[in-house]
Amino acid sequence: MQYSHEEDSSLIFSESTNLLEQSAYKYQLQDRDEPNLYRHLFDYESVPKVSFNHRFVPMCMPDKIWITDTTFRDGQQSTSPFTVKQIVDLYTLMHKLGGPNGLIRQSEFFVYSEKDRESLLRCKELGFEFPEITTWIRASEKDFELVKELGIRETGILVSCSDYHIYKKMGLTRAKALDKYLGVVKSVLDRGIYPRCHFEDITRADYYGFVVPFAEELHKLSESYGIPIKIRACDTMGYGVSYHGAALPRSVPGIIYGLMHYAGFPSEMIEWHGHNDFYKVVSNASTAWLYGASSVNCSLLGIGERTGNCPLEAMVIEYASLRGTSDGMNLPVITEIARYFEEEIGYEIPPRTPFVGRNFNVTRAGIHADGMLKNEEIYNIFDTTKLLNRPASVAVDSHSGLAGIAHWLNGFYHLEKENAVDKRDPVILAIKERVDKEYEAGRNTVMGDGELENILKAVNFDEYERLSHLRLHRHKQ
Repeated sequence: MQYSHEEDSSLIFSESTNLLEQSAYKYQLQDRDEPNLYRHLFDYESVPKVSFNHRFVPMCMPDKIWITDTTFRDGQQSTSPFTVKQIVDLYTLMHKLGGPNGLIRQSEFFVYSEKDRESLLRCKELGFEFPEITTWIRASEKDFELVKELGIRETGILVSCSDYHIYKKMGLTRAKALDKYLGVVKSVLDRGIYPRCHFEDITRADYYGFVVPFAEELHKLSESYGIPIKIRACDTMGYGVSYHGAALPRSVPGIIYGLMHYAGFPSEMIEWHGHNDFYKVVSNASTAWLYGASSVNCSLLGIGERTGNCPLEAMVIEYASLRGTSDGMNLPVITEIARYFEEEIGYEIPPRTPFVGRNFNVTRAGIHADGMLKNEEIYNIFDTTKLLNRPASVAVDSHSGLAGIAHWLNGFYHLEKENAVDKRDPVILAIKERVDKEYEAGRNTVMGDGELENILKAVNFDEYERLSHLRLHRHKQ
């Protein structure tokens, strides 16, 4: 590792830790003829390896944390393109979900096509402070001018930082890439636009040989122009790990710590963007928060390239879990968003997806249903009715038993406390007899609400009418 050591400036008092700290290590660009591809970790013929060096960095949760969105940029690249109306509707729902404190801080748009620009302008016309509309552009003069004309304050710029991209994709060296990137950033700053630099593939990059020296140059530019520059640390391939003592370049804590401690970027100028290739996207985003990044970048339902981005709704719940409060976020809107995707867009949400899938709070096992009938809290993760407007339910099949059928009936007809039907009630026994006959005849699929309603109607018409009247009255209330 190359660094310079200046004896006269080796100690500073850190306002974040209230300690004297060594500040003399200045990492310089390490240019090289051949790329460093970290073949000991990424040999491409086996599962990528996680190495440890047992170097620990301090947890440093920022005073304020928030969520940003990339549904209309990275997310939309993986699905059928949204219509203008769908973008406006989803943007409005995000505004509603983020609440009065704007915890869904920004939403990122393309600006290439006429439809992209119409969507952006339609959303802008709504006049919401949050999510702030930002863009993502190519490094071209035409795109710079377009962002300026649209009146956008901040734009994302791609600055790939691994040797895979610098050498293998762009055919440059680190020094040439650095010069190119700094030139692009200066062009954006010259127009008074706030740059958000997307450090693509940071979890395969030479951290102290390129990432930190580049970040330091950006910090100098920011001070020179008096315009904040944001770094989005992009875990493009999902290689990041949150393990304590894991080595760079895969250590999420190490990446965030270095941007703050060595490159001098404050928490509010650091954003984490992850992908879910190794099932770590939520834990990595939470770790980025814990170790100093104020912002985590997400998409609705986690849509995005390959395995997708970090699900925005997951980080809404994670925020409430870490902070002990939703800080004004409107959590039931998560259910509205899920329904909009399925009913208006035609997007099929995998049924076991946490918080938004049809089965996320549905139980099938009879013994679990019996527990839920006695006390919902035994098998439900939290009060999903209150927090998400999603009552816990039971799917009725061959394994449900009397308790499962009773729980379905009570849930479907909103029967609570003294009005709830016990599993030993004659109507439950009669429904179970009909259900059992279905499965004895060879059925192997779950029974739907309509089918169970028809069975109730057949076994006890008076009870069906009574409960239907109660349910209708409840809906009107």
